[in-house]
Amino acid sequence: MKITAIDTFTLRVPTAKPIALDLPEHRLVVTRIHTDAGSEGLGYSLVFGGSGSEAVEAYARRLAELLISEDPLLVGRLWDKMYRADRGIRRVGIAGYALSALDIGLWDLAGKAANLPLAKLWGATTDRVDAYGSGGWGSYSLDDLIGEAKKYAAAGCHYYKMKVHDPDPRVNRQRVEAVRKALGDGVRMMVDVNQKLDVQSSIRQAQLLEDLDLVWYEEPALADDLAACAEVARAIRIPVATGENNYTRFEFRELIERRAARYLMPDVCRANGYTETMRIGQLAAAHQVALSPHVVHELSLHVAAALPNSFLVEWIDWVPADLFEGMPKCEAGAFRITDRPGHGIALTADAEKKYKMA
Repeated sequence: MKITAIDTFTLRVPTAKPIALDLPEHRLVVTRIHTDAGSEGLGYSLVFGGSGSEAVEAYARRLAELLISEDPLLVGRLWDKMYRADRGIRRVGIAGYALSALDIGLWDLAGKAANLPLAKLWGATTDRVDAYGSGGWGSYSLDDLIGEAKKYAAAGCHYYKMKVHDPDPRVNRQRVEAVRKALGDGVRMMVDVNQKLDVQSSIRQAQLLEDLDLVWYEEPALADDLAACAEVARAIRIPVATGENNYTRFEFRELIERRAARYLMPDVCRANGYTETMRIGQLAAAHQVALSPHVVHELSLHVAAALPNSFLVEWIDWVPADLFEGMPKCEAGAFRITDRPGHGIALTADAEKKYKMA
């Protein structure tokens, strides 16, 4: 089997309220890999909020050139070929997104060739992955916040994550407390700083929340500054989670060595695809650190199901019904691995026509 062509394009997908209050749209940079055997692999990277998607698409086109006429089932070899190309460009940020879209498409092809879902191809430890409801952006009113949290609880989720974005840490405390009261004892909560605070401010915010039995305190400092994250982790009593904006196993190795987090959160659309995300998860397992992949649950649940140290997948319910076929449904707070080969996701017949950017 040989790769004959790769289509690369971007889908612009509006979000609905309340997510639209903070993020009016998301974009998917899509790679569709064609082979001389007639099989196709679908890859994509979710560019949250859309910013930078043009650059991601442009670099994905560059990397795609390296794959033409290659055997798509030599996924590790092709990943290395892409990763080591263009030595002056590190595989982080835009380049990480671009490589991810192609690697995900290659693995989709590999799963289809084996007629297995990826989780089983990688030696699944479970066929069911628990999820946490995620959202709670800073622009939400308290009613928006509580309404969203209750929606996830009604779907069976026993965990809900919200943002702590107000400049006044006391206001954040009040909002978390209000949601916790509304949800009751059946749902535990996490909070997300989203890199918005410096070390001292982050420590102060965490201290105001320490009595609320939170599962984790997420991205307490700039993702670039692993030392700052470690400093916060040492100073607070809530476990730290981070990693959605880290891209390679080398960054995650440093997070582990610094004991900067107890939950690592690689994003398969940023962390150089399935290939590198699985390495990150295995590295975390060797150090008894839990893995909770960031967003794109329809893709990341395969990673979570394949690794013994996985905890939860993140579920942000933003995807319109006419975008994907094979989208897993949340049942009793969990997603099951389907029998569809590869990652199991396909674009609907009308998705490209409706959402494709010129």
